Amino acid sequence: MNDKNIINKYQSLFFLFREYKAIPLKEDNNTLYLSIADINNYKAADAFRFATGKNIELVQADKKELYARIEELTGQKVDDIVTAADSETLGELDELDGDSRSTDTAEVADEQDEAPIVRFINQMLSRAVRVKASDIHFEPYEKTYRVRFRIDGVLQEITAPPQKLAQRLAARLKIMSRLDIAERRVPQDGRIKLKLSEGTNIDLRVSTLPTLFGEKVVLRILDSSAARLDIEQLGFTARDQQLYINALARPQGLILVTGPTGSGKTVTLYTGLSRLNTPERNISTAEDPVEINLSGVNQTQINTRAGLTFASALRAFLRQDPDVVMVGEIRDLETAEIAVKAAQTGHLVLSTLHTNSAAETLTRLSNMGVPAYNIASSVNLIIAQRLARRLCPHCRESITLSYAEQQAREFTPLQPDGITIYRAHKEGCDHCSSGYKGRTGIYEMMPMSGQLTDAILRGAHAPELTAIACQQGMLTLRQAGCAKVVEGITSLEEIERVTGV
Repeated sequence: MNDKNIINKYQSLFFLFREYKAIPLKEDNNTLYLSIADINNYKAADAFRFATGKNIELVQADKKELYARIEELTGQKVDDIVTAADSETLGELDELDGDSRSTDTAEVADEQDEAPIVRFINQMLSRAVRVKASDIHFEPYEKTYRVRFRIDGVLQEITAPPQKLAQRLAARLKIMSRLDIAERRVPQDGRIKLKLSEGTNIDLRVSTLPTLFGEKVVLRILDSSAARLDIEQLGFTARDQQLYINALARPQGLILVTGPTGSGKTVTLYTGLSRLNTPERNISTAEDPVEINLSGVNQTQINTRAGLTFASALRAFLRQDPDVVMVGEIRDLETAEIAVKAAQTGHLVLSTLHTNSAAETLTRLSNMGVPAYNIASSVNLIIAQRLARRLCPHCRESITLSYAEQQAREFTPLQPDGITIYRAHKEGCDHCSSGYKGRTGIYEMMPMSGQLTDAILRGAHAPELTAIACQQGMLTLRQAGCAKVVEGITSLEEIERVTGV
């Protein structure tokens, strides 16, 4: 009924064979044909499409013959599948760096029992890297188990593992990340390293959390290639790009990047550090955690339990003859004061804050207790940013916004005669599956000027600071987002989502 080679190739998906009563029939370029009794089973098509990354075509099969074949593959031959899973790495995963220490915990069975779990996890990791997911969520519930990928900033549910495997997933992930598998009462943090077959190294940050029905595990995928981005790839306008380059070229001062978690601040900072990373400069960073390894940069992992905080690390850096310092986040007055002092004494300092706009960053520093004259004399540039999903160019749909609709949705600048823009196709296409593919940055760039400095010194609030900056050419996040809508890069719905309007 089915070619043996195609079955062997996809034997890691045996749990999908059983769950959806379907098995691979043949492959043709980027299309996988499935034998299935119910050709209207679109859930099966979606599950196999997500697991394989291929287009799926359903082929009608005799139910009795098909079920017999599935039983043969997933029942009598399950030992062959387990053996293969134990001895063979998955296509895209060349190496998995885990912990080999032994344990007698009940959840971690003998090697043969663990093989399907290893196989499933490897499958998930490979798939996540392929679709450029930033996070993987493994979530236990009373009667179900859910696995979700965060792709382009949005969580998407994928096929869950069989319950038998789900019960042991957390233990296996904790072994791989060198965590205490016997401890289920408190959260734990760890790391996993893996190597793709093409030589790309990927780090995974692991976080466990006790929940009502077991431990939830979240894997953050830290792709080191993000640190090798050129500034041209970040999505800046020509003006904004030059502002960032100019600020990086200055020998001293403070560059602050602001935005919520997941808005791309780390990539913006790392891109700047990569540009500065030359043999003539001594660069030190304090990070919590160190997300991406940068060769040539002295990176320090914050350890608050041991007393190594952002503030204490920054003090130590200033005794290490630094040229450039990066502080992962300014969280308190002590760190802010040291960062400002460093910026005033011949060092270029890069850091982040969690504020909603560039102007609010200035008022946040003031509210922390940093004197206005220190803020005015140290800050060179503030970058507020968000990440918006890019429209798929293959299936985006054009629409026309009337003047009234523009007003209602706060589109800017208003076009009295209406404007044609694009939106995402609800069903997506073979290229994207969702109407979106990839992300682009939306930026609000506020360089310091004499007029802004005067306003800071007299205690101006955020709205006035924003108005002054806009008079000098700054686009607000909303305005910058609408500009990318006009260009057809993203949709108005995305801008409304990421800017909170």
